[in-house]
Amino acid sequence: MEIIVVYELDRPGAAEAPVRRVHAAPGAPGTPSSPGPRTFCGKDTFAMGKAPWRPAEHPDAPWYPPEYADRLCESCDSAMEDES
Repeated sequence: MEIIVVYELDRPGAAEAPVRRVHAAPGAPGTPSSPGPRTFCGKDTFAMGKAPWRPAEHPDAPWYPPEYADRLCESCDSAMEDES
């Protein structure tokens, strides 16, 4: 299963909006490079921004971009730990 990292933004839809939380979502059925409709914590991904970070490209790193370690969604992080 492809894991997609998505950003919950302070102002959804605004260019260069600050990242509020970092979430993980499964890839969409049929389009695994796009996030599915819900994150692992159950939030809607529609208004979230897709991160350029791809966990599959960084097998020895955490699932999230290291610069956002202080903004992780705890529920998504727990779900990702369960996936490993």
